[in-house]
Amino acid sequence: MVDRSDLGSWLEGPPSDESTWPGKRLGRPKTGPGSIARVGPRLGALLIDWAVASLIAYWLFGGDDFAILAVFAAEQIVMIGILGCSIGHRVFSLQVQKMNGLPAGIPAAIVRAVLLCLVIPPVVFDADQRGLHDRAMGTVLVKVKY
Repeated sequence: MVDRSDLGSWLEGPPSDESTWPGKRLGRPKTGPGSIARVGPRLGALLIDWAVASLIAYWLFGGDDFAILAVFAAEQIVMIGILGCSIGHRVFSLQVQKMNGLPAGIPAAIVRAVLLCLVIPPVVFDADQRGLHDRAMGTVLVKVKY
Protein backbone atom coordinates (compact mmCIF):
# COMPACT_ATOMS: atom_id res chain seq x y z
CA MET A 1 0.00 0.00 0.00
CA VAL A 2 1.24 3.50 -0.83
CA ASP A 3 1.40 5.90 2.04
CA ARG A 4 1.91 9.63 2.23
CA SER A 5 5.65 9.42 3.00
CA ASP A 6 6.22 7.53 -0.29
CA LEU A 7 4.60 10.32 -2.28
CA GLY A 8 6.23 13.07 -0.27
CA SER A 9 9.71 11.82 -1.04
CA TRP A 10 9.40 12.26 -4.77
CA LEU A 11 7.40 15.44 -4.54
CA GLU A 12 10.18 17.01 -2.50
CA GLY A 13 12.71 16.37 -5.26
CA PRO A 14 16.19 14.96 -4.93
CA PRO A 15 17.85 15.15 -1.55
CA SER A 16 19.77 18.37 -1.07
CA ASP A 17 23.48 18.00 -0.65
CA GLU A 18 25.14 21.00 0.98
CA SER A 19 28.56 19.86 -0.24
CA THR A 20 27.74 20.68 -3.88
CA TRP A 21 26.49 23.77 -5.70
CA PRO A 22 26.20 25.03 -9.28
CA GLY A 23 29.71 25.70 -10.54
CA LYS A 24 31.59 23.50 -8.08
CA ARG A 25 32.63 21.13 -10.89
CA LEU A 26 33.90 24.19 -12.78
CA GLY A 27 35.98 25.44 -9.87
CA ARG A 28 33.63 28.33 -9.13
CA PRO A 29 32.87 29.53 -5.58
CA LYS A 30 29.47 28.90 -4.00
CA THR A 31 28.70 32.60 -3.52
CA GLY A 32 30.20 35.99 -4.25
CA PRO A 33 32.21 37.19 -7.26
CA GLY A 34 32.93 34.39 -9.71
CA SER A 35 30.00 32.24 -8.58
CA ILE A 36 27.42 31.03 -11.10
CA ALA A 37 24.57 33.49 -11.69
CA ARG A 38 21.24 32.21 -10.38
CA VAL A 39 17.98 32.04 -12.30
CA GLY A 40 16.38 35.18 -10.79
CA PRO A 41 19.09 37.64 -11.85
CA ARG A 42 19.36 35.92 -15.24
CA LEU A 43 15.65 36.43 -15.90
CA GLY A 44 15.79 40.00 -14.62
CA ALA A 45 18.71 40.77 -16.95
CA LEU A 46 16.86 39.18 -19.87
CA LEU A 47 13.75 41.27 -19.20
CA ILE A 48 15.78 44.48 -19.03
CA ASP A 49 17.63 43.63 -22.26
CA TRP A 50 14.37 42.76 -24.03
CA ALA A 51 12.75 46.02 -22.80
CA VAL A 52 15.70 48.09 -24.06
CA ALA A 53 15.60 46.28 -27.42
CA SER A 54 11.84 46.85 -27.65
CA LEU A 55 12.17 50.58 -26.95
CA ILE A 56 14.90 50.98 -29.56
CA ALA A 57 12.98 48.92 -32.11
CA TYR A 58 9.79 50.94 -31.53
CA TRP A 59 11.74 54.17 -31.89
CA LEU A 60 13.64 53.17 -35.04
CA PHE A 61 11.40 50.61 -36.76
CA GLY A 62 7.90 51.07 -35.41
CA GLY A 63 8.04 47.98 -33.20
CA ASP A 64 8.20 45.20 -35.79
CA ASP A 65 8.71 41.84 -34.02
CA PHE A 66 11.68 40.94 -36.21
CA ALA A 67 13.22 44.35 -35.51
CA ILE A 68 12.95 43.77 -31.76
CA LEU A 69 14.70 40.42 -32.10
CA ALA A 70 17.38 41.91 -34.37
CA VAL A 71 18.04 44.81 -31.98
CA PHE A 72 18.16 42.36 -29.06
CA ALA A 73 20.69 40.16 -30.90
CA ALA A 74 22.78 43.19 -31.89
CA GLU A 75 22.82 44.42 -28.28
CA GLN A 76 23.94 41.00 -27.07
CA ILE A 77 26.67 40.69 -29.69
CA VAL A 78 28.12 44.17 -29.27
CA MET A 79 27.88 44.53 -25.51
CA ILE A 80 28.85 41.00 -24.52
CA GLY A 81 31.49 40.85 -27.22
CA ILE A 82 33.18 44.07 -26.10
CA LEU A 83 32.31 44.49 -22.41
CA GLY A 84 31.39 40.95 -21.40
CA CYS A 85 27.97 42.07 -20.19
CA SER A 86 24.73 43.46 -21.58
CA ILE A 87 22.76 46.29 -19.99
CA GLY A 88 20.68 43.83 -17.97
CA HIS A 89 23.76 41.91 -16.91
CA ARG A 90 25.35 45.14 -15.72
CA VAL A 91 22.28 46.01 -13.63
CA PHE A 92 22.47 42.63 -11.88
CA SER A 93 26.32 42.57 -11.69
CA LEU A 94 26.69 39.62 -14.06
CA GLN A 95 29.30 38.92 -16.72
CA VAL A 96 29.71 36.33 -19.46
CA GLN A 97 33.18 34.83 -19.15
CA LYS A 98 35.17 32.10 -20.80
CA MET A 99 35.98 29.20 -18.51
CA ASN A 100 39.40 30.77 -17.80
CA GLY A 101 37.77 33.94 -16.40
CA LEU A 102 38.37 36.23 -19.39
CA PRO A 103 35.49 38.09 -21.12
CA ALA A 104 33.69 36.09 -23.83
CA GLY A 105 34.81 38.02 -26.94
CA ILE A 106 33.05 38.73 -30.24
CA PRO A 107 32.97 35.21 -31.78
CA ALA A 108 31.47 33.69 -28.64
CA ALA A 109 29.01 36.59 -28.36
CA ILE A 110 27.77 36.05 -31.93
CA VAL A 111 27.10 32.33 -31.51
CA ARG A 112 25.68 32.87 -28.03
CA ALA A 113 23.28 35.58 -29.27
CA VAL A 114 22.03 33.46 -32.18
CA LEU A 115 21.37 30.52 -29.87
CA LEU A 116 19.77 32.81 -27.28
CA CYS A 117 17.36 34.12 -29.92
CA LEU A 118 16.32 30.53 -30.70
CA VAL A 119 14.98 30.35 -27.09
CA ILE A 120 15.39 26.59 -26.56
CA PRO A 121 19.18 26.49 -25.87
CA PRO A 122 19.00 28.83 -22.84
CA VAL A 123 16.19 26.88 -21.17
CA VAL A 124 18.01 23.54 -21.47
CA PHE A 125 20.71 23.71 -18.84
CA ASP A 126 22.99 21.43 -16.85
CA ALA A 127 23.70 21.02 -13.12
CA ASP A 128 26.00 24.06 -13.28
CA GLN A 129 23.13 26.19 -14.67
CA ARG A 130 24.89 26.61 -18.00
CA GLY A 131 22.49 26.67 -20.94
CA LEU A 132 23.30 25.00 -24.23
CA HIS A 133 24.32 28.41 -25.62
CA ASP A 134 26.95 28.75 -22.88
CA ARG A 135 28.13 25.16 -23.18
CA ALA A 136 28.50 25.51 -26.95
CA MET A 137 30.87 28.45 -26.57
CA GLY A 138 32.65 27.41 -23.37
CA THR A 139 31.28 30.38 -21.47
CA VAL A 140 29.61 30.83 -18.10
CA LEU A 141 27.47 33.65 -16.66
CA VAL A 142 28.89 34.66 -13.28
CA LYS A 143 28.37 37.25 -10.60
CA VAL A 144 30.98 39.99 -10.54
CA LYS A 145 31.65 43.03 -8.41
CA TYR A 146 31.46 46.29 -10.36
